[in-house]
Formats: sequence, C-alpha cells, structure tokens
Amino acid sequence: MLMGEGTVRAGKVVEVRNGHWNDLLHELDLIGRPLSDIRGLVLTHGDSDHIGFAERLREEQGVPVFIHGADAHRVRTGEKPKIAMGPMRFFPTAGFLAYALRKNGLRTRYVQDVIEVVDGERLDLPGGPVIVAMPGHSPGSIAISVPAVDAVFVGDALTTRHVLTGSEIPQPAPFTDDPEEASASLDKLMEVNAGWILPGHGKPWRGSPADIVAAIHEY
Repeated sequence: MLMGEGTVRAGKVVEVRNGHWNDLLHELDLIGRPLSDIRGLVLTHGDSDHIGFAERLREEQGVPVFIHGADAHRVRTGEKPKIAMGPMRFFPTAGFLAYALRKNGLRTRYVQDVIEVVDGERLDLPGGPVIVAMPGHSPGSIAISVPAVDAVFVGDALTTRHVLTGSEIPQPAPFTDDPEEASASLDKLMEVNAGWILPGHGKPWRGSPADIVAAIHEY
C-alpha cells in the first residue's frame, strides 16, 4: 500500500503488486500528483506477489518501505516454507499464472532495506495508517487501517476471490503458512472501524470488518 499526500486527499490508495509500475504512474497522473509525493510504501506481508516494485521505488525515489519484523527476512530473500496448495481449478489457476507473467511476476526484486513495524503502531505517514498484526498467512502478515479513507487493507489475511478456484466469496486465502493461526487472527479485524475492506486479491468489500469476518466463518 502506498501512502502519499495526493493519494490520501483524493481517496486514492494503491496496493502494490509486481509489474504495476505503469499503473502507479497512471493513477498518480489521474489525481495530478508526481511520484515524488509518495511518502512511504507499506507491505502487508513479504510474499513475492505483494512486493512488486517496492525495491525500485525505494532505490530510485528514496521511498521508505515498511513491513512487520517477522516478514523482514522473507521480503529480503523470498524464502517461504513449502505448503500445500489446497483446492484448485484449471482455468482460474491458469489465469492467475498468466496474469503473473504479464505483470513480470517471475522477476521479483526483493527489498534490501526495510523499516520494521509492530502491532498497534501508527505510522508518521499521510492518513495516519495503523498496523494490525494478522499472523498466519505469513508470520508478519498485517492489516493496515487507514481512517482517512475509511478503509482497512488486509493483504492475504483474507480474500474475496480465490486465485486458484475462482470462488468469489469472502474466504481464507491460499498459500497460507498456518491456516489455524490465520483464522484466529481474523478476530483482530473485529476491533477495526472501517467501511471498506480491501483484500490483496478480489473485489473490495463494502461493509464492516465484523461483517466480512462473520461471512468467512459461515464459509
């Protein structure tokens, strides 16, 4: 998630993924802001499909990259334990892989210098983003509450579209390190006030965190 003066004032906050550099420039152009307005980049976790152009932005523009300390090693090296993939269907899985190829997802540049954050920390960035630890998908998975835009970014703590099956309901995300811990972490979202839940995969959810957590438990 990018935090910049223009993005918050215009209600535009962009979550970063691989190969989206041109998308970023396009969004900034739409709101009339230069790349130099970006004050920080906050990663929800260290998996390669959520690192995107973080290192490019840090190296070329001097933008600090924030991540929970428990995922600092992962974001620097790409190391991740082998886990069961779970259910999948051919066409959604193939579509996910094709998208990754189209967005240069196989050429991730890992982030060499990060600022570690902790649970409950309010970052000194536009919008006053607050860190909510959500371990499970990865040890350092976080949600990012941004009161200025009435939203919480949840990364892969949950998903509204399963990238391997195509199912479009609120549910646990695939490729999760510890499913039981991830499920328990969902209760932390109940403490967050927001009108939008923005997952790393799938459509935004209009409603409260309590509503989406209840929907996932029903699933």
